[in-house]
Amino acid sequence: MSYIPADILSKEAHKLYEEIYPVKDTLKTKDRIKIPVMEMPSQDPNIRRDNLDEVAIGYTAEEAIIEAIRCTQCPKQTCISNCPVKINVPLFIEHIANGEFQKAADVIKESSMLPAICGRVCPQEVQCQKECTVGKANKDVGKAVSIGRLERFVADWERENGSVKLPKVEAETGKHVAIVGSGPAGLVVAADVRRKGHSVTVFEAFHKLGGVMRYGIPEFRLPNSIIDQEINVLKMMGVEFITNYVVGKTRKLTDLIEKDGFDSVFLGTGAGLPIFLGIEGESLIGVFSANEYLTRTNLMGAFNQEYADTPIYPSRKVVVLGGGNVAMDSARMALRLGAEKVYVVYRRTEVEMPARNEEIEHAKEEGIEFHFLQNAKRIIGDENGKVKAMECLRYELGEPDESGRRKPVVIEGSEFIIDVDTVIVAIGNGSNPLISQTTPDLVTNKWGNITVDENQKTSMDKIYAGGDIVLGAATVILAMGEGRRAAASINNLLDEDTEEVKNL
Repeated sequence: MSYIPADILSKEAHKLYEEIYPVKDTLKTKDRIKIPVMEMPSQDPNIRRDNLDEVAIGYTAEEAIIEAIRCTQCPKQTCISNCPVKINVPLFIEHIANGEFQKAADVIKESSMLPAICGRVCPQEVQCQKECTVGKANKDVGKAVSIGRLERFVADWERENGSVKLPKVEAETGKHVAIVGSGPAGLVVAADVRRKGHSVTVFEAFHKLGGVMRYGIPEFRLPNSIIDQEINVLKMMGVEFITNYVVGKTRKLTDLIEKDGFDSVFLGTGAGLPIFLGIEGESLIGVFSANEYLTRTNLMGAFNQEYADTPIYPSRKVVVLGGGNVAMDSARMALRLGAEKVYVVYRRTEVEMPARNEEIEHAKEEGIEFHFLQNAKRIIGDENGKVKAMECLRYELGEPDESGRRKPVVIEGSEFIIDVDTVIVAIGNGSNPLISQTTPDLVTNKWGNITVDENQKTSMDKIYAGGDIVLGAATVILAMGEGRRAAASINNLLDEDTEEVKNL
């Protein structure tokens, strides 16, 4: 849909609220299904393209309540089964519908310690919202109950009202757990293991905490202040964080157990190894991996040229190769860094794009141009080794490949040139190879991902892994789901060790 100012959305919501709230308890399923989706208020595109402020403004209380009333409380509860961390979605939504925001927050916190983050960046439309009864009744997943937006509202309400509760931490057990990486998987493990009374130390290679949430997601989607506040809860629970510490280099992985006395280790080092196309010209000045480009701007502050020590390449015409959320983030960041033109080149059609619909729509609203069924053949440089153009090929879609999407097929003789000075490659990342390279006994697959069993245990005793280092580049919530399984396994391991000691 096209952009609608927040004040207009608020007025529409207020009118609906006055009509529906007084009679909400008498509404039948057919009535709830007909209530329109509460769209997410957002900044004006003409203003936001020049700042890093969060694009989505968030629901008002009235908007959240009306959206929650849309839920039919159906018996199937596929929203729970499709949630990687198994949040009791119907229950927290019912509390919102009744205006019981603290109770809603408490329900979410039973399963997720990062609701403000998940509510902002998780692809709910392909997870908890995918099988929503309301969406199916309207024959459009876009009309499902907006579970993610409601989760964000509750988390923000709790924080803004100063009512964030610390999870209960059981009595100290004397057990010590090391977590390598402070991304979403690592933070979930830290929370769940600490709740059981075990000592937790998180080792982070960078100078700031948050992993991919910090360096990979721009502040206009996920403000750093939100990450800081979520991590601060863990600190208040007693979790220790050590930055600038590269396990595999600063310290061997095996030393954490053999020399430092940790009883178990969780590896959540992510997928930070950029993948390139392997075409001519990728070594030219002005070609970046999306990983480097976003890290420079997000983690190292290159957006603020007046104060940042990190340089950023000055661009006039930028092309981003790829169709995922990282490609959208890169394109929208390039625009905010002053590019006159930003193109997204993707070799399939918009239907096959893995990026969230919301991110695609936001990019379009901001003036980013999409070129579908195209891809780079080679990048062309000038006499100084800088990018000056890119030769592209046109494609058509063939039969579905192993991913289920129709395979792009080159149209012979379709080459054409576009004038660009910057190319950002956003086609994915590989798993961080450092730990596997320095730990020969750690089994990995052909892509370099750490191999784990159904309990997230690696090939080595007492060592578990999860998130992108296992899955490859995935989503925040999938990493969190793996973190929950790993934490449960670690807690079981430490409980067994404690019982053995008691029985001696």
